[in-house]
Amino acid sequence: MSHFKKLLKPFVPPVVLSVFRSHKNQPVPSASHEIFSGDFKTWEEAKKVTVGYDNAGILDKCKSALLKVKSGEAVYERDSVLFDQIQYSWGLLCGLQHAAIQNGNQLCVLDFGGSLGSSYYQNRDFLKELKHVEWCIVEQKNFVECGKQNFENDQLKFYDSIEECMAKHKPNVLLLSGVLQYLEFPYRLLKHLISLQFPFVIIDRTALVEKETDILTVQVVPESIYKASYPAWFFNEDKFSSGFGNYKKLGSFESFCDGSIILNSTYKAYWKGFIFSRINQ
Repeated sequence: MSHFKKLLKPFVPPVVLSVFRSHKNQPVPSASHEIFSGDFKTWEEAKKVTVGYDNAGILDKCKSALLKVKSGEAVYERDSVLFDQIQYSWGLLCGLQHAAIQNGNQLCVLDFGGSLGSSYYQNRDFLKELKHVEWCIVEQKNFVECGKQNFENDQLKFYDSIEECMAKHKPNVLLLSGVLQYLEFPYRLLKHLISLQFPFVIIDRTALVEKETDILTVQVVPESIYKASYPAWFFNEDKFSSGFGNYKKLGSFESFCDGSIILNSTYKAYWKGFIFSRINQ
């Protein structure tokens, strides 16, 4: 089990393509077409041409932005960027509400790689009429420490391992939002998570590509945000969807903030979400 705790360590900071636009239907600046490139054979090969990132700096940006949301100074935060109105992932919200209805209007979410609570703050107004809400974030140690010190409350909790979270809670929803594509072994982690038999699994903002096989690229963050680059997967949708074992796909939805791009001048790439329900719950 400790192996899966280690998978949290290489999490990429939560700054992805969506930072360049406030709505997915707005034009994509030409520079964004160069953010993802390459078709690498191995993670190590891709990693050799990256420069990494300043973990502390990204944490400080996320903390500063979300503290303003928490205090009411700002309305909404995504990817450490503040917005003047909340942008909802309606597919995600639909999945959360459906899971709560099936569980007596009670919701317990395990948000794997959920930063300091961006999705929690995004959706809390639509969940406040539920009988009970628990939102548990599993993250890197430094994010967990910051979360406990600055954001934890009766609903929002932080843990640095799946095991620790599940020892104290019984999540009826597993949330994976914009995280799987930044792991070296995403299918291995997904297989483990699926084996834990969550009643519902919700995927959001996951990178896909219209190609017979997955593509491993390098993502470059413009220096106007911060200087960094790191490996990033684009998954074949059929292959990705087939990894959910005894789960039924209830529906899928486009990312609320990420539009499509042409990857390596050849393949259409896009971001999408899915709602899965365990069969024979």
